[in-house]
Amino acid sequence: MPALRLAKHDLLPTPTRRLLLSGSLLLALLLTGCGKSSTPANAAVAPPPTEVGVVTVTPGNVGLITELPGRLEASRVAQVRARAAGILQKRVFVEGSDVKAGQLLFRIDAAPYAAAYQSAQASLGKAQANLAQAAALAERYKPLVEANAVSKQDYANAVAGQKQAEADVAAGKAAVQTAKINLDYASVTAPISGRIGRALVTEGALVGQGEATQLAVIQQIDPVYVNFTQSASEVMKLRKALDDGRLKRASGNAAASVRVVLEDGTEYAQPGRLLFSDLTVDGTTGQIMLRAEVPNPGAVLLPGLYVRVRLEQAQAGDAVLLPQQAVTRSNQGDSVMVVSSDGKVSPRPVKIGNAQGAQWVVLSGLKAGEQVMVDGFQKLRPNATVKAVPWQAAAKPASAPTSAASAK
Repeated sequence: MPALRLAKHDLLPTPTRRLLLSGSLLLALLLTGCGKSSTPANAAVAPPPTEVGVVTVTPGNVGLITELPGRLEASRVAQVRARAAGILQKRVFVEGSDVKAGQLLFRIDAAPYAAAYQSAQASLGKAQANLAQAAALAERYKPLVEANAVSKQDYANAVAGQKQAEADVAAGKAAVQTAKINLDYASVTAPISGRIGRALVTEGALVGQGEATQLAVIQQIDPVYVNFTQSASEVMKLRKALDDGRLKRASGNAAASVRVVLEDGTEYAQPGRLLFSDLTVDGTTGQIMLRAEVPNPGAVLLPGLYVRVRLEQAQAGDAVLLPQQAVTRSNQGDSVMVVSSDGKVSPRPVKIGNAQGAQWVVLSGLKAGEQVMVDGFQKLRPNATVKAVPWQAAAKPASAPTSAASAK
């Protein structure tokens, strides 16, 4: 049997061996700790500058768009009425269709008017026959009175009879014309071209008895009018700014272009033109009435519809358009954050005009070429530099209500 080799510590008692192992492990841990890096724990690498989105200031002439409430109105409205009394016999149009001026719409019983027309023609014929007889008598008496063959009184009576017969013919012609007009009234036609609504009476109804019964309504909606109001104080403030030279007049202000915004916020494709601005201020509301004309070939715009009107009444020179999130508005005033060439951010007070969609019109406070911070505000740290990058809108902003043009 081979001899076993035992280490010296194997010959030691078990408690002693355990003590030696524990001491060896402790020494190893101490040596490992002494081998770590001596770099201080609080020494960190400086982070790179924070990126923020900016827009570069580019001044120019900016139109001041005023958005006002209004309602649509048909450019022409005509009530179709019965001007002849009688029984309505037939409706000859399709309700809700487009009709032309002079188109037949209703037929009223024309028999009494036809008879009256024939009677007037007969009376005219009788008057014309009497005129021929009276003229012949006066012509025959003329040479006889010169020869003293008849008395001058008889000749005068013959001449008077001729003139009376001429008057009877004239009255007969007028009676025929009147009877013809009444006969024509039995055929009710469209007074204007446009879209006709529903029939207000049915066949068999007695119409025109004592009053001109309304039968239908025709509205011309191409073009269509939009009536809107503006505060008189805003108009006066705008005019003062124009007179002082702080604002410029929009080109062709007498026929300024207007845009109609529908109830769902979409803008109508066809631009309109301003027709007039009323000279009288409504004493109860302090508003001034304005009217614009808008093409409506597809009949998209309907009378009575509530809309908003965007109207360019003036222009601001050397103004800037900035996204609304770039401007901070408070009781102390309006301000923006300007990024300098060395990456420093500082606030800058500005003067704001009105809003255009999702942008503010900045009238003063910025210079060409300066960079205005639009996003990244939550990343800013005190006294830290930033890296300016061009701002890109994530999506087209929705149309927002705009206020009236003002010049503070």
